[in-house]
Amino acid sequence: MAGGVVVTGTNDVARVEAPVTFKAYMICAFAAFGGIFFGYDTGWMGGVLAMPYFISLYTGIPYDYNAVNADGTIGAPIGVDRSAFVLPSATQSLFTSILSCGTFFGALVGGDIADFIGRRPTIIMGCFVFSVGCIMQIASANQEVLFVFGRLIAGGGVGFISAVVILYMSEIAPRRIRGALVSGYQFCITIGILLANCVVYATQSRSDSGSYRIPIGVQFLWAIILGSGLVILPESPRYFVKKGRIEEAAKALAFVRGQPFGSDYIKDELAEIVANNEFEMQHIPQTNYIGSWTACFKGSLSRGNSSLRRTILGAGLQCMQQCTGINFVFYFGPPFFKQLGTISNPFLISLITTLVNVLSTPISFYTIEKFGRRALLLTGATGMIISQFIVGAVGVTQGREEVHNNAAVQAMIAFICINIAFFATTWGPTAWVVVGEAFPLPIRSRGVGISTASNWFWNTIIAVITPYLVGADEANLGPKVFFLWGSLCFLSLTFAYFLVPELKGLSLEQADMCMQETSPRRSAGWKPSHTFAAEMRHVEDNKALVNEAADEKV
Repeated sequence: MAGGVVVTGTNDVARVEAPVTFKAYMICAFAAFGGIFFGYDTGWMGGVLAMPYFISLYTGIPYDYNAVNADGTIGAPIGVDRSAFVLPSATQSLFTSILSCGTFFGALVGGDIADFIGRRPTIIMGCFVFSVGCIMQIASANQEVLFVFGRLIAGGGVGFISAVVILYMSEIAPRRIRGALVSGYQFCITIGILLANCVVYATQSRSDSGSYRIPIGVQFLWAIILGSGLVILPESPRYFVKKGRIEEAAKALAFVRGQPFGSDYIKDELAEIVANNEFEMQHIPQTNYIGSWTACFKGSLSRGNSSLRRTILGAGLQCMQQCTGINFVFYFGPPFFKQLGTISNPFLISLITTLVNVLSTPISFYTIEKFGRRALLLTGATGMIISQFIVGAVGVTQGREEVHNNAAVQAMIAFICINIAFFATTWGPTAWVVVGEAFPLPIRSRGVGISTASNWFWNTIIAVITPYLVGADEANLGPKVFFLWGSLCFLSLTFAYFLVPELKGLSLEQADMCMQETSPRRSAGWKPSHTFAAEMRHVEDNKALVNEAADEKV
């Protein structure tokens, strides 16, 4: 066996994983902190784009911070109408989307590096790269090139972290609560967005560079906490198995599970991981560097367990998550709410929508293990379709600015919040959970990297086109854009129904087996009949193979 260590396991499907311990909870909870990076950077940019100082900095239009307006608000631009005091759509698009462009490449590279140096060092490296990008953004004044390059480099660091944190958490989380723990990553994303909105809300009225530099500078704290903490956490045991370092894998697994090194639980779980890796290596041979990437795209499209089908599942699911339009609210919330005409403080409304996102997400910790992945995705997509079409319908009738119907605008805000709640309890966390479960060990790091890169690719596309869709100087769709998001949610619903399997309560190795043996629509009723240790004959001689026992029963 790899590493020169012989590991024997069990044919008992109930013993393929050690019992859950408090330590496992804490390790995964800390790793989920990586979501803060994703969320915070999503949250602060939208607010900064609407800050008077930042707009003046990049447009040259002066602003009087002490002017009293007719509606009682303080502050007004000098020489132009308030409606014209905005960054051009092209500038908004560039500043917002360039980070997502960096994260796209960062996710691909991070997934690759994680297979060479390990999951933990790659995340730490991402924290360093992210910090360099933050320094460049803070150093810029009205230097657009320096700010853009800083956003690009910071995006690369976020890409490293967003891809590899999901990989790391999925590989160490206990199967019975893996969905809940990985959902913690999405919860940290929402916490990051909320913190960003709070910081932006506190600095929005400053008449100096601190208005935008403080929100950027706060991010250093996240890098220090995550990078320092990971120094003392263990490497993923599945990474060591992939590298053939079985004894190190056993030590890491014992640490993560809180069990003695020689525990039977550790032996049985390790044997299952090793046997599954050997099984997959027979079907996904690792030839060379290029071959390790092309392996993600091999196999039949009609077979649920083929590498190609899994890659389509992971990348497609992340695409569908972005196509729900959720980041439209978080990226461009303040400018959009300002467009509605009857909202005096768009920053406050943006803060409320963010709070809804945060408070809704923990519901998924329970529902994802109670009802499963498929049920949440199907329910969430249906709820978002209804909510978004209501927002669009009200927006083009009684919610128009010239109608001045405050009640209609309040109804729009309410259904936007309902839409966010549906997303936060379903598609937000579940897409990340399924991506972490869908790939076998030989291609897992690259598969998760490709899937995460898909998230950021479509994030980039949405960030680029949205200012042109809703900008007053461009298409000026306004609330009509919700008809687009609602229609795209139909695609998300269809994708989930036909392609997403139910992997609730299964180990990663059993999830692999499920995708081989049944279709997504029938996967909820699937139960494992044997272990990979039995199939690969890594059980003691006096133990009957479960396959043989199953044949006798039939």
